[in-house]
Amino acid sequence: MKQILKRLFNHEILIREEACTLLLNITNGCYNETQIAALLTVFQMRGIKVDELIGFRDALLSTRIPVDLSDFHPIDIVGTGGDGKNTFNISTCACFVVAGAGYHVAKHGNYGATSVSGASNVMERHGVKFTNEQDKLVRSMEETRMVFMHAPLFNPAMKAVASIRKALGVRTVFNLLGPLINPCLPSYQLLGVADLPQMRLYTNTLQRLGVGFAVVNNLDGYDEISLTDEFKVMTNRYETIYRPSDLGFSIARREELYGGDTPEEASKIFDRVLENRATRAQTECVLINASFAIQAINPMKPIEECVSIARESLESGSALKTFKRFIELNSL
Repeated sequence: MKQILKRLFNHEILIREEACTLLLNITNGCYNETQIAALLTVFQMRGIKVDELIGFRDALLSTRIPVDLSDFHPIDIVGTGGDGKNTFNISTCACFVVAGAGYHVAKHGNYGATSVSGASNVMERHGVKFTNEQDKLVRSMEETRMVFMHAPLFNPAMKAVASIRKALGVRTVFNLLGPLINPCLPSYQLLGVADLPQMRLYTNTLQRLGVGFAVVNNLDGYDEISLTDEFKVMTNRYETIYRPSDLGFSIARREELYGGDTPEEASKIFDRVLENRATRAQTECVLINASFAIQAINPMKPIEECVSIARESLESGSALKTFKRFIELNSL
């Protein structure tokens, strides 16, 4: 570790294999907490490079509980978190809109860290019993086109650094890894990030990994398309800044996307969106994220058509029907 730290202090970059070995050594208890804290601090100050991020990802995926959903070619819809906005569960809601539109979704999530309600919170509030059993997940995908994978059940190696992350109390490279370690290795990803440097990092990373993707950022600092300002989208094919009005949406006020003070409040907003009873801002925010997820799967489809598909899923009741069947099947 001393040699690695010296190299990093000199602004050297680890190759993919070195980064993988380093993280495996961390998860196997080869270094003390002070050394690990120093390492995480260096990466946070210097910034992580694509090879290093992929190497760390390789290490965590090599220790995961694997799930084979490759026959379904699913998409994951996820934000990096940490934007401090405490929005309601926009990404998770969008998952059911996309599934209701006929696409397969493999959502990888956890309890909220910087918001009141993470994806696992809202699923748990509805009675979902988390599982890592292949047969149950395949059945859910077959019958509802949607699975939810509670991250701690699939990524045991993350426990090795949990106490250090908690003690540091700041974002580290492990926050960046979360969206990249979906255990089923989805074919597509809609990834929301909170700033433009992260956007470039993830775009370069996903291109290297061969994933079909759309990376999105609201330019006022949301890690999803919030419609509160202009937003940027980067895909395998293009890079564009949109105004909400470009796609027929209204500017949303920040307070309209607030997720509430308790998981119960966030859960009620979630339900109202899928029941098509939410406010215009809440509904449109979910629709626009679902639309770019659909385009990530169908890159040649114009975004206007994807918006129409997402809107039909919600307004026809298909998204709600999908959600109800998902809850019924996954709360047994």
